[in-house]
Amino acid sequence: MASIFHAKVCIEFLLDVPVTLSEPNKKWHSAFAKIYCSRTLLSLAKNAAAANKYNKVSRFPSYTVVTLDFPAENVSFNIDQTSLNELVKEKNLDHLRHFGGIPGVVSALETDISGGIIGNEVDVARRREAFGSNTYKKPPTKSFFHFVVEAFKDVTILILLGCAALSLGFGIKEHGLNDGWYDGGSIFVAVFLVIAVSAISNFRQNRQFDKLSKVSNNIQIEVIRKGRRQQISIFDIVVGDVICLKIGDQIPGDGLFLEGHSLQADESSMTGESDHVEVNSNQNPFLFSGTKVVDGYGSMLATSVGMNTTWGQLMSQISRDTSEETPLQARLNKLTSSIGKVGLAVALLVLTVLLVRYFTGNTTDENGNQEFNGSKTKTDDIINAVVRIVAAAVTIVVVAIPEGLPLAVTLTLAYSMKRMMVDQAMVRKLSACETMGSATTICTDKTGTLTLNQMKVTKFWLGKETVIEGAASSISPWVVELIQQGVALNTTGSVYRTGSGSVFEFSGSPTEKAILSWAVQELNMDMEGLKQSCKMLKVEAFNSEKKRSGVLMRKNTDHTINVHWKGAAEMILAMCSSYYDASGIKKRMDDGEREKFEQIIQGMAASSLRCIAFAHKQVCEEEKDGADDLQKLDEDNLSLLGLVGIKDPCRPGVKKAVEDCQHAGVNIKMITGDNVFTAKAIATECGILGPNQDLSSGAVVEGEEFRNYTLEERMKKVDKIRVMARSSPFDKLLMVQCLKLKGHVVAVTGDGTNDAPALKEADIGLSMGIQGTEVAKESSDIVILDDNFSSVATVLRWGRCVYTNIQKFIQFQLTVNVAALVINFVAAVSAGEVPLTAVQLLWVNLIMDTLGALALATEQPTKELMDKPPVGRTAPLITNIMWRNLLAQAMYQIAVLLTLQFRGESIFGVNEKVKDTLIFNTFVLCQVFNEFNARKLEKKNVFEGIHKNRLFLGIIGITIVLQVVMVEFLKKFANTERLNWGQWGVCIGFAAASWPIGWVVKCIPVPEKPFFSYLKWKKYN
Repeated sequence: MASIFHAKVCIEFLLDVPVTLSEPNKKWHSAFAKIYCSRTLLSLAKNAAAANKYNKVSRFPSYTVVTLDFPAENVSFNIDQTSLNELVKEKNLDHLRHFGGIPGVVSALETDISGGIIGNEVDVARRREAFGSNTYKKPPTKSFFHFVVEAFKDVTILILLGCAALSLGFGIKEHGLNDGWYDGGSIFVAVFLVIAVSAISNFRQNRQFDKLSKVSNNIQIEVIRKGRRQQISIFDIVVGDVICLKIGDQIPGDGLFLEGHSLQADESSMTGESDHVEVNSNQNPFLFSGTKVVDGYGSMLATSVGMNTTWGQLMSQISRDTSEETPLQARLNKLTSSIGKVGLAVALLVLTVLLVRYFTGNTTDENGNQEFNGSKTKTDDIINAVVRIVAAAVTIVVVAIPEGLPLAVTLTLAYSMKRMMVDQAMVRKLSACETMGSATTICTDKTGTLTLNQMKVTKFWLGKETVIEGAASSISPWVVELIQQGVALNTTGSVYRTGSGSVFEFSGSPTEKAILSWAVQELNMDMEGLKQSCKMLKVEAFNSEKKRSGVLMRKNTDHTINVHWKGAAEMILAMCSSYYDASGIKKRMDDGEREKFEQIIQGMAASSLRCIAFAHKQVCEEEKDGADDLQKLDEDNLSLLGLVGIKDPCRPGVKKAVEDCQHAGVNIKMITGDNVFTAKAIATECGILGPNQDLSSGAVVEGEEFRNYTLEERMKKVDKIRVMARSSPFDKLLMVQCLKLKGHVVAVTGDGTNDAPALKEADIGLSMGIQGTEVAKESSDIVILDDNFSSVATVLRWGRCVYTNIQKFIQFQLTVNVAALVINFVAAVSAGEVPLTAVQLLWVNLIMDTLGALALATEQPTKELMDKPPVGRTAPLITNIMWRNLLAQAMYQIAVLLTLQFRGESIFGVNEKVKDTLIFNTFVLCQVFNEFNARKLEKKNVFEGIHKNRLFLGIIGITIVLQVVMVEFLKKFANTERLNWGQWGVCIGFAAASWPIGWVVKCIPVPEKPFFSYLKWKKYN
């Protein structure tokens, strides 16, 4: 009771707002009153709930329930979502000033510029409830029915449906409803099964794309929470978060610029304007979700996330198009269309021959009587005969169309995409799967791809002397302080420590972390203390073209101004005219001294060390003012403070991966920003450079040299180049363009924002999943998730596997089509009837299309794939080897089946129905045995590794079981007769002969030049 009275008095006091208060203070008073009242009521409710555990409440209430509705965001925060949205979207500086500027918004969102939000579960949940989560509503995914409708639009399917309708109508007309529906009905069933398999496959592929999209969209963002830098998922960003931004980052939400230097954003994705927008705290502190950081670094305050941002609303209306047709699919659709036209031409020829035979009286009925006797023949008999002839022609069209080819590509690509994800490669563009198989050159980065990206400072030179580990105490304190300033202030990294006895945590790029770790542990650097003792006046951020970064700073104690530079050793050395020794004495650097320093740098580089130099210069006030006007830091007459050598060891297994690629006929070129000596040492260690390949042989060049070549010189020398050092992203783009002009299929790895043009220009862009910026990932076709060159080699192997699996299926499918087409054509023209009915042919087509595609499309990469040279851009899909294999098998099948057709009854002493069943059964079993032959296009041992592919063995087993059911139990439907054990043995014997035939045929050499190129040559000569 006392607590209720106390609460009542307090509430009355709070609600009584003094008239003397100013308008802003009244708002603060009102907000405080709301918060206090709501918390008090919540406390009373908890007390009441606790009391109710022990006191039984009367059935008749003697109290009144009052519902207080406060807007959720106002319960906890002094600013609502609508105000935040308007603030950033309208870029309204007056509105921002109304809230007390950026500090006012920071305070209202209960965050801290340097420490961020508390970030515990309660705090994050509270912010999500008030301002929403950083996710957006996705448009509904395509349903299974959508893919069924899409399958019906296929021209092949429409032709087959037309054939089915004709066959059904003619069948019922000739044999009546009970027996006449079999042929037409079976075509309908087969077509619907093909549609079902195609729709299921595309539907699953669409779901797979959705899963991949979730993975690719789950970007890791660096935020500050509870004073500590940490990586979190973009989906976990909440309003109030302090987000750290650097070049290449995607901005994860709308927000306000807090602090940073030279920050520029690319807002073209939102505005369409290509010019980069400078972001600062005075004129333009507004940042938008979905835009990219193109220069500088800084931090921002998240003010809107998810659906409250313009980007979120845009993304919720965009669905990813997964119906992309790859080049291989386009070629196969063209091949299918061509085969269909051949089938149609053969069918028309058969139709013409059979009609001529019938109307000239050259056909007889079952009793041996002439079928057509001019006017004596009944009209009904003529119609039935014509219907039977048309049905035979339709059957030929049905068997000629290889509707399984596009399905095989879909299955292969979907399977390879799934398996490549396991092998640390995420496919963003389907066509890259198959294009990678044709790659002739791979241009790779060094850092993180060929090396581990686990950097450590192993050498430190001060003046011309090396300083051993733990001997920093012997260095002049003045020089140590200057080096500490150069490290602590000229960095995008940070140092965090929870307590005095805890371990240091370093964040930033691997190079930054290595230098910070060295400075803290060897030089006892206090980064936080140094930042507080100095004021930053100007910053020139690092980028891959300048290869250096600089800061202008003023000390708070004596107001001296210094410029500090850090970067590639030879570039910083060129800016210096003096150096410090360990005693702190500044010495003049003449040409002799400079040459000694160059030798020190070359010596470290030859040991595979990355060389970084530190330099400084004290600047007077007049020079500083001049620098303000020029917007440029002083770069001349600097004093060299020291050199550090950073070791980044090669990845285990990278040399083997490089050798595998070279063995497969793929050239590896290393393009790096490091100096020529470091680049040469790493390239030799990785096996990219041979022992006699160097600058004099043209295998190693610098980016500037390559850039200054004429186009003719570049085209002449580009094939010899193995290493390009000190390169810029423009040099990489230039090399890709040259290689493509020379006919190479080029794959390029990249991780930086400036690599985007080269990644887009290349045939296959490979971005790095760990070190890669979001701009690089969006420009690439495949993301290498572990940044490892070995994974690039794996992608190459998978690319070749996709292409080879498709070729295996084409060989297998065309063998079926050629054999069936010739048998039915010869039999129809000579005997006037087809031995294989529509039902039987569709059964063969169906099991071969769906089950065969599944069996051959899921073969995994083998070692021999890397024993062959790359497949060229214009290489024919059906090679001479495939023609040799398929024609040999097709000719054998044609010979056996035509022998059975014309001599089967007399040889085996059976009736016509059993003979036709023998033909059908032998034909199907020939395909089953030939499926083994199709596993290896060139190798004679077709059983190698078969025990590893359980799916293949399972499909063979299912096919045999279904065939037995078809022959022995579905006699009426399949128009078959039961066979005895001897007859089954004969069928299996004929089919098994395809194995030794396949072995013998593979001994026959074939020319490398495609067969059809000879025809073209004759045509033009």
